[in-house]
Amino acid sequence: MQLRHSFFQHLAQTSPEPMALEISRAAGNYLYDAEGKAYIDLIGGISVCNVGHCHPKVVEAIKNQTEQYLHVMVYGETIQSPQVKYAEWLVQHLPASLNSVYFTNSGTEATEGAMKLAKRVTGKTNFISCVNSYHGHTQGALSVMGTEIWKNNFRPLLPGCFTAAYNEDAILDIINPQTAAVIIEPIQAESGVIKARKEWLKKIRDKCNDTGTLLIFDEIQSGFGRSGTLWAMEQYDIVPDILLLGKALGGGMPMGAFIADKKLMDCLSHHPILGHLTTFGGHPVCCTAGLAAAEALLQENMMEGIREKEQLFHTLLQHALIHNINSAGLWMAIELDSFETTIKVVQYGMTNGVFTDWFLFASNCLRIAPPLTIGEEEIKKACAIIINALDEIQK
Repeated sequence: MQLRHSFFQHLAQTSPEPMALEISRAAGNYLYDAEGKAYIDLIGGISVCNVGHCHPKVVEAIKNQTEQYLHVMVYGETIQSPQVKYAEWLVQHLPASLNSVYFTNSGTEATEGAMKLAKRVTGKTNFISCVNSYHGHTQGALSVMGTEIWKNNFRPLLPGCFTAAYNEDAILDIINPQTAAVIIEPIQAESGVIKARKEWLKKIRDKCNDTGTLLIFDEIQSGFGRSGTLWAMEQYDIVPDILLLGKALGGGMPMGAFIADKKLMDCLSHHPILGHLTTFGGHPVCCTAGLAAAEALLQENMMEGIREKEQLFHTLLQHALIHNINSAGLWMAIELDSFETTIKVVQYGMTNGVFTDWFLFASNCLRIAPPLTIGEEEIKKACAIIINALDEIQK
């Protein structure tokens, strides 16, 4: 009770009613509370824990690195093998033009760095994003957020930021020679796992080419196998000028990155020098953990069977109160009738050993984004609890 009191008293709160579940440990696909009760984790740290909680290889890598060195100098001034090795791994698994990595502390900071890079490369200042897009909460990222709910009370924000409807061709009319960059989620996250139409993305890519506009793909949530392929952009055969990564990038440690061609990234090194700077971005422990997780993801074939697991969720989650299921691999939005119903399901789940939540711009949708290691029996058990919750609500 003392810890709970201090949580509310001394930690800044982000909502009036946080979940306030006291976590004592986590392992694999489970969270454990202070009493030792296990919860099947259907959130995965918001698509962070793709390889599961405390993967042994990740933990071992962290321990080994802490015995070598922690922070030594601001980003980019010293040669640190954890940074170099992880950057090498990333570019080896990306298209050839995405060959220069700038590590940050978070996905939000990756957005900020990419926006600065786009301004520096193009000499332009306008940005276009989509309605109900989410790219972070700092002021630059907030400027390209696709909803006014979180923006209004923090204005003025960056000028020259425009939004257009996702998956609709109207965006093509506002991309022009004054546009520095278009920032797009190939799979829109917080609006409830909405996939972009391939032909729509292709039109945007072509229009960006025609107007000298950079195309930024935000794969902060969709990266590292979440949608069934290592990167969601593989499903579209379209290469952006800048790629944003975060969430699972650090294997459970805080980390982000923006990635571009070296000839673009080098613009940040002169006029002025130190055009972008971070103290802790690319922290050696985070890079070591991220590389261990990325290697485990591929070596242990964690993406195999994702489609079958996705289908199992679809098969088991059949109920009159479920209106629709949007999904991209092990990433799903279970559409219910209201936020109130969603909250009741979340609360029932917490009581009965399932941990889940909702989406920022689709609060009537239940979030499903478990570790990719979740097993068939765990899926069956979690779905049964969700169906039981809906049965109780329906009564």
